Amino acid sequence: MEKKIRVMLSKVGTDTHDRGVKIIARALRDAGLEVIYIGLYQTTEQLVQAAVQEDVDFVGVSSLNGGHMTIFPDLVEGLKKAGRGDIHVLAGGVIPQHEALELKQRGVADVFRAGTNTGDVVNFIKAHAH
Repeated sequence: MEKKIRVMLSKVGTDTHDRGVKIIARALRDAGLEVIYIGLYQTTEQLVQAAVQEDVDFVGVSSLNGGHMTIFPDLVEGLKKAGRGDIHVLAGGVIPQHEALELKQRGVADVFRAGTNTGDVVNFIKAHAH
């Protein structure tokens, strides 16, 4: 039996707008992926710890509060320091195009901006799972 792709989803800090991340969670589950939603009010340190503990393939964070240029680089570096730089980090939310490009240069696997089709997220994850 093939190992299921494991994706952990969350929100960081005080950003409580979670409708989009819940829609993504449902789409990923419907596509046969294993989804672990750890909810609101997380820190990047908590995400790193949970990602390692849950042995996930991807960590996806929805950011709608403007903190994305800190959150995502911190998450990428935290995973590397924990010896899990192989976990793909996915960014979602309200992220300007030029900042999305910078995040990808800084190690984020991909950025799914507001309005992205859920099928595009599913296809990306399936294509990049190891």
